[in-house]
Amino acid sequence: MSASREELLPILGRRNAGTPQGTGLGARHLVAFMLFLCLAVAYALRVILSVAIVAMCRDCGDDKDINDDFPAYDWSSKKDTILSSFFWGYVVTQVPGGIVAQRVGGAPLLVASLGLTSAVSLLTPLAADGGWGWMCAGRVVQGLAQGLVFPSVHTLLAKWSPPDERGRLATYVYAGAQVGTIVAMASSGALAASAIGWPSIFYIFGSVGVAWAVLWFFLGGNSPATHRWCSERERTYIEESLGDTSAIVRPPTPWGKIMTSVPMWSLIIVHCGQNWGFWTLLTEMPSYMNSVLGFELSKNGLLSALPYFVMWILSFVFSWTSDFANKKQWLKLTTSRKLFNTIGHWGPACALLGVGYVEEKASAVALLTVAVGLDAATYVGFQVNHIDLSPNFAGSMMGVTNCAANIMSIIGPLLVGVLVPPEEQSNPEAWRVVFFLASGIYFVGNLLFVIFGSAELQPWNTPRETRGNDEEKPTEKSEQDGNENSS
Repeated sequence: MSASREELLPILGRRNAGTPQGTGLGARHLVAFMLFLCLAVAYALRVILSVAIVAMCRDCGDDKDINDDFPAYDWSSKKDTILSSFFWGYVVTQVPGGIVAQRVGGAPLLVASLGLTSAVSLLTPLAADGGWGWMCAGRVVQGLAQGLVFPSVHTLLAKWSPPDERGRLATYVYAGAQVGTIVAMASSGALAASAIGWPSIFYIFGSVGVAWAVLWFFLGGNSPATHRWCSERERTYIEESLGDTSAIVRPPTPWGKIMTSVPMWSLIIVHCGQNWGFWTLLTEMPSYMNSVLGFELSKNGLLSALPYFVMWILSFVFSWTSDFANKKQWLKLTTSRKLFNTIGHWGPACALLGVGYVEEKASAVALLTVAVGLDAATYVGFQVNHIDLSPNFAGSMMGVTNCAANIMSIIGPLLVGVLVPPEEQSNPEAWRVVFFLASGIYFVGNLLFVIFGSAELQPWNTPRETRGNDEEKPTEKSEQDGNENSS
């Protein structure tokens, strides 16, 4: 691209954003597909232990459908510590991951992240023989590695997704988390009960992760300008639709303005509420289904995966509905983000209240499915809101909110261990407190997002020294036009 053309990008972007040129399959869709697979593998590697530990720790449940040819461990008092230890490392690398992703790009970080996580998975059976402390150490290392994933993915989405396609591309990518969870939970129980036993869970998914890292090395790319198979037409379309040269050469991160932004703090709070409810369910649902509902391990994995299958399906329903409503201008973008986030938080909050009182298996599974499934609406709620506020610094912002949110992911499972000790695992009343607490946190987090959240492009997205004199203070109309193109 010539220098004169780069100077015209902001003007061209305002004029041509949302135009149909560049439609059709292209390199951005290949990158989005690879990011979808990235999240699928990443989530599979982090959730397989939730199912496998029921087989690894015989006194963690009363399941008879287990292959006795493989070792079992006396970890009943350490189960929740092991499950939460992933997040001890995960929170540490969130903010550094966002900063590094902005400087060197997200592509190399994803190779390093998935490669290291997969290597540790392959070594997990050996670590288990060493004791629960080695299991925690391995999970901490996996958490450190995976802390780079979401800041890197957000950085890449900000570079690859035209505003008119942002909601859909982001949803397709995020949906990988549910696919990975579905596959991992549905297959882990069957693998643990099979002739190859629970170690095969870690060997198989670890090998898949290594394969993805190799594939991404050849197919991934930091930006349209550096991708080997991105056509000139598609590159022009993406860059002009983004309409901001600071997306190519980024100014220093305005940390002071970011951390004093009210919409940013509403994002931090709602993300914390999301992670408390979501990860409490994700890590503890297999134990609840085994201990309270009485499902055997091979059925437990399938039923634990059902809510995430529903969530995956609904993610497409919500994303297309959101895009359609935004294009028809039925809702302002800020209203749309808040509406869908309310569905994704207050819907599960109501369902969890019901879970605490039902005793019939089918009803409990149905309500858990609703609680997890409606969470898909948050993809076009708070999760894409980082890019709405600041495409230039979305990676760093995701690092900050994800760091704070995953402190909740540590506290949640540990608190479950206190509220539901080993001797109370089969007591529905003990689990009722867990569900009520998650419901209340969902409600409060979303309420604050509804009151203080925004989808308007923030002035600090492009610091003053990088803007022209006529752009020092964006007008209300220009911000609204930009937001109408963001979905």
